[in-house]
Amino acid sequence: MSDLPTSLQLWFDGEFLPSDAGTVHLRTHSLHYGLGVFEGIRAYEQTGGGTAVFRLEDHLRRLEGSAHILEINLPYDRKTLRDVTLDLIRRNGHSACYIRPIAILGAGSMGVYPKSNPVQVAIMTWPWGAYLGEEALTKGIRCKISSYARHHPNAALLKAKATGNYINSVLAKREAVRLGYEEAIMLDVHGNVAEGTGENLFIVRDGKLITPPLNSVLQGITRDTIMKLAVAEGLEVFDRFFTRDELYLAEEAFLTGTAAEVTPIREVDDRLVGEGRPGPITLRLQKRYFQTIRGERPEWKHWLDPVSATAETEATALEAEALQTN
Repeated sequence: MSDLPTSLQLWFDGEFLPSDAGTVHLRTHSLHYGLGVFEGIRAYEQTGGGTAVFRLEDHLRRLEGSAHILEINLPYDRKTLRDVTLDLIRRNGHSACYIRPIAILGAGSMGVYPKSNPVQVAIMTWPWGAYLGEEALTKGIRCKISSYARHHPNAALLKAKATGNYINSVLAKREAVRLGYEEAIMLDVHGNVAEGTGENLFIVRDGKLITPPLNSVLQGITRDTIMKLAVAEGLEVFDRFFTRDELYLAEEAFLTGTAAEVTPIREVDDRLVGEGRPGPITLRLQKRYFQTIRGERPEWKHWLDPVSATAETEATALEAEALQTN
């Protein structure tokens, strides 16, 4: 965060603070043992003007679900976190940004069992462009099957977007980058393709879209978005297991995630995917995705939370609409 503008604010335990004032105690339980939950969300500048957060409600619902799985009692409800998020974006003057809510166990008992450690919640926003680079979106990336397996669902609860779960991803990403690739692809403990280090994965075979089932992957919101967009486009979509050699035989492949958006894969383990460039279905879905997040697809506008509208103005608008109806 040190390279970010010092003028940015964050929200921490009920207060808006300067970005460099969001600090925690060295005895913070989550710092030592990795029990925390977080989300990655984006706000986009809209083609018709203004800024909107994409699928904010769904992200906050997943945050609540992650906390529930890990027995973390969030001290703030979803509406509060939604209102704070929109307010923080306005305060920071973003036209587009990345949003990071996080809930951790604070300082208290030192030991694996957290007796009475307080739950602390923060939300940060910052400008962030293409996660894997602008060229990745247009030309695709090179991936490597990782030597690290994705967690077993009974070793790490995979439906929780938990901070500690990402040690697995950090190790896999470091290995891939060190070997000259942009991203790692992890297999599950049974040898099936699972996901990237922070992304879900899709392949195209015989014109059909295929993605690993939710047994051993995070329930990605961008994954869900792409599946819905694909169905609306008349594509057949399947979630099923497949192996690395089927990935090698794919006509197209791409990664999805809030950070990665829709990133084509042009090569896996030094083997070209298809013709070694983004394929037609990938580009079609990528285009639909960017149209959707920028407010150009009216049928998906319910996924967008306008930043300009405060709770008060929304209430006023609803009252006015009710009066007109009556």
